[in-house]
Amino acid sequence: MNPGKVRREAVRRLTDLPNVGPATAADLRLLGITRPADLAQADPFALYQALCQQTATRHDPCVLDVFMSLTDFAAGGAARPWWDYTAERKRRYGSRLRDQAAG
Repeated sequence: MNPGKVRREAVRRLTDLPNVGPATAADLRLLGITRPADLAQADPFALYQALCQQTATRHDPCVLDVFMSLTDFAAGGAARPWWDYTAERKRRYGSRLRDQAAG
């Protein structure tokens, strides 16, 4: 859902979350996330790594940005567009992502 349209009190399904459409909701369900509350204690990098492993595909790092936005929102942060997390992702996980891609 577009972050500007998210109303925290109305979030019930995965697709009610900011930056989540049907494809991302399916990825989350593949990881065992079936409701928004399941993201409250989740680690975005662990989710990203698990998705890459489950699908045997190295996903675009922007998927990690989305996971960061979701875990931040679940922890009480504002609904923000996924691209707001790109600089933070590069700062926090840049070398880990490069190592994962290399190896």
